[in-house]
Amino acid sequence: MSNHLCRGCCLQLLKNMSNKTSLLNDNDLPPVTIFNQDGNSNFVLTCEHAGNAIPDSLGTLGLAKVDLSRHIAWDIGAATTAQYIAESIDAPLVLQRYSRLVIDCNRPFEAPDAIPSISDGTMIPGNKNISTADHMARYEEIHRPFHQSIEALLDERTDRYRNPVLIPLHTFTPTLKANPISRPWDMGLLYNRDARLAELLDYVLDGMNHEYEIAHNQPYTISDETDFTLPVHGESRSIYHLLLEIRNDHLRDQNDISKWSLFLSDVLMKVERYL
Repeated sequence: MSNHLCRGCCLQLLKNMSNKTSLLNDNDLPPVTIFNQDGNSNFVLTCEHAGNAIPDSLGTLGLAKVDLSRHIAWDIGAATTAQYIAESIDAPLVLQRYSRLVIDCNRPFEAPDAIPSISDGTMIPGNKNISTADHMARYEEIHRPFHQSIEALLDERTDRYRNPVLIPLHTFTPTLKANPISRPWDMGLLYNRDARLAELLDYVLDGMNHEYEIAHNQPYTISDETDFTLPVHGESRSIYHLLLEIRNDHLRDQNDISKWSLFLSDVLMKVERYL
């Protein structure tokens, strides 16, 4: 069993000991959106950083609008690309539209950047010295419902004798302000202990005519300490899984998004024939 399940027991105890702080109100977005829930594909797509919304109770976290449009707040282009792919391959997609600056739904509760006080050199005033109760409220009202939805969807598909395949979709910025080293890859295939699906994508991509530089475990690597979706929902179930990272300057307009959506839909449909 995943270590995160044990941590979940500790978090429940912490919740019971803390004074509960309400985060979301009736004017706020729901913490989870499921697109094409009954799709027939074996693929289950997720998008942890689909939006840059902030609950009313948190204002703007002390940030200017321009900062909330940057990659520090969300994965630029990821949500639209994921929806196009889900529609094209008839797969369900679980979306989380609150900013990763509110709480990062691809981080464990205790990760230092789960609620960052600084991101790529930008201070986040609304995250400085927040209380345990406030931290817990963000986790309980946004992070937990999102992952409960993924878990339920994977359970339901497994019960129907399917073999679900988990694909989180993310985007990355070409250059970080805090570390201005070029990140030249067009897309990264990210995994930790299980490379099966990455190797299968490699096989399919080798047989296709494309112009992209695709690397394994770039621009970062997966670990239990820095990631949540793949360790908890992929590795713990021993299902095929892979996180896709697309460089976000490839997804700046509708034509580019359509191009990448068609490319990845084609890749995944070819991969599905081997599963």
